[in-house]
Amino acid sequence: MSELSITTTQNVNINFNAATLGERILAYLLDLVIWIAYFVIIYGVLFRVTGLNDLLNEMDTWSAMAISLIFYLPVMLYTLILESLMEGQTLGKRIMKIKVIKIDGYQAGFGDYLIRWIFRLVEVTFPLSFVAVIAMMVNKKTQRLGDVAAGTAVISLKNNININHTILRELDDRYIPVYPMVIKLSDNDVRIIKETYETSLKTTDWAMIQKLQDKIEKVTGIKSVSANATAFIETVLNDYNYYTQKM
Repeated sequence: MSELSITTTQNVNINFNAATLGERILAYLLDLVIWIAYFVIIYGVLFRVTGLNDLLNEMDTWSAMAISLIFYLPVMLYTLILESLMEGQTLGKRIMKIKVIKIDGYQAGFGDYLIRWIFRLVEVTFPLSFVAVIAMMVNKKTQRLGDVAAGTAVISLKNNININHTILRELDDRYIPVYPMVIKLSDNDVRIIKETYETSLKTTDWAMIQKLQDKIEKVTGIKSVSANATAFIETVLNDYNYYTQKM
């Protein structure tokens, strides 16, 4: 499993594990099972029960194709719709605990998913699936062509690395603290903050980091002067280490 190092626009380094080729293929196969189940239900059950099969046989070719296309659209748009609604995951990806993110560490948007979907039509759809496989094999970030074009990567959300529970951080001798009121926090408080923050970074859960800032401000009475929630948490952790090491 290769490591994907990302530097955000806030100059925060985040290390992710890129999803392996095997994980991505398994996620695809799980989605394929869902597609097959859909077709069995629609064409094998619904069409026969409602008599649509007989109706289609009586129609002209173009009308029959148009109706069939309507039922095929959910499968055709499956990846685009689910990745947009489930923040970079299809059902297969969710089961495999992998997701799509931007290379800059932020959550991908609809435009990114659309680019990936367009490329998917020519590099993932059978019989051209080998194109995506070859691209991922030669790319150290396991990106297919659609990922490269959209500036995305697929990461693993599995925690294969033991979380470092220590709250200690190395600080430069010239470090100047910003929030003296962090001393209201206990070691256990800071440990929870650190673990929650690091987990949120790995899963790109920016909403959770903002909630974490709100909670710290409420408990300590600190008013943030940092550029954003990420910078605030970083400063709080550093300041706590500064004051506790000096005491």
